[in-house]
Amino acid sequence: MTKNNQSGALSGLRVLDMTRVLAGPFCTMLLADLGATVIKVEEPERGDDSRGYPPFLRGASTYFANLNRNKKSLILDLKKKEAKNILASLLKKADVLIENFKPGTMEKLGFGYDDVKKINPRLVYASISGFGQYGPYKDRPGYDIIGQAMGGLMSTTGWPDSPPTRTGTAMADILAGLNCAIGILAALKGRERTGMGERVDVALVDSVVSAMETIVQLHLVEGRIPGRIGNRYEFIAPYDSFAASDGWVVIGVGGEEVWKRFCKAIEREDLLQDPRFATNRDRVREYTPLKEIVTEWSSKRKADDIISLLMSFSVPCAPIYNIEQIVNDPHIAGARGMVVDMPHPLEGTMKVVACPIKFTETKPSIRATAPLHGQHTEEILKGVLGLSEEDCARLKKAGAVK
Repeated sequence: MTKNNQSGALSGLRVLDMTRVLAGPFCTMLLADLGATVIKVEEPERGDDSRGYPPFLRGASTYFANLNRNKKSLILDLKKKEAKNILASLLKKADVLIENFKPGTMEKLGFGYDDVKKINPRLVYASISGFGQYGPYKDRPGYDIIGQAMGGLMSTTGWPDSPPTRTGTAMADILAGLNCAIGILAALKGRERTGMGERVDVALVDSVVSAMETIVQLHLVEGRIPGRIGNRYEFIAPYDSFAASDGWVVIGVGGEEVWKRFCKAIEREDLLQDPRFATNRDRVREYTPLKEIVTEWSSKRKADDIISLLMSFSVPCAPIYNIEQIVNDPHIAGARGMVVDMPHPLEGTMKVVACPIKFTETKPSIRATAPLHGQHTEEILKGVLGLSEEDCARLKKAGAVK
């Protein structure tokens, strides 16, 4: 478990987290790692669906544990009036509410933005959904694969002869979580100026479309529909994966000076006089013969030798890591601390991926493991709302909390 004696950058910020599975929990995980107090509001019985997602370690879902560290779990049955009263009381004391229900669900519960604004006008109210809170598709269900499909990512991922391909991770969810965190922080900064809260509306599809950046520009400017081109980049060449004699490497020649160094490194300075490759624009156009030239050179050498040589000429290159190599890399897992130990939710410890945002002073930290279902219900009722033992017992008997 990583600790430090300093408060996180977001220390003092109270977040009510009504999200589940990935996009929302990823967002609130970042906020919690940065010091915010995150209260995870869960339904009775099973709570967050991801508590049942593999992989499991000693009886606990590590999917859930990694995304929900540093949070407190409160069980509320929002079908009960008493539970709604508790939520309303918590909202008065919160800075942020984040939810990822289907649009309209919070309104049905009586906690839509307009309702909550009356309870606490300073609250930042954030929503993550598949298609956003308005528009003709707003009522459609949204999952990561839908965001990747309709956001265009799948159409450009893979090879020309392969079917549209989902990225290896839930990129639509992660992008939405990141955008929501940015939106929340911007709204909090705006609140300093206006004294008022804000509605943050983030859609998975919008997030993917935004991340497609210059790929979309190709169509807007040239009128063509970009397709799947493997690992190369439409805008720079050579910028691709290349076969070595014992594996693969990536090489990125991102400018004219780098191109000169690259040609010198591979002992092909004659290419500098070849009119086909005179400029980056030319090299992109003549990509096929250029890749053949580079592959002919790389395929006769071992990956480590290629990387060592090109790095000596300051040419960007890298091995293509598998996951085992990542978690054992002395820079990534070691010096940068991207793999750390955290207490297991039930016993012992477990390894998790750490926060990627680094600070010099107010360092992110994993202060606590993911909570058991409802682990902090009484602590929150007493510590935040000031309820008595008798109040808690009454609410439990009524089924409002567990």
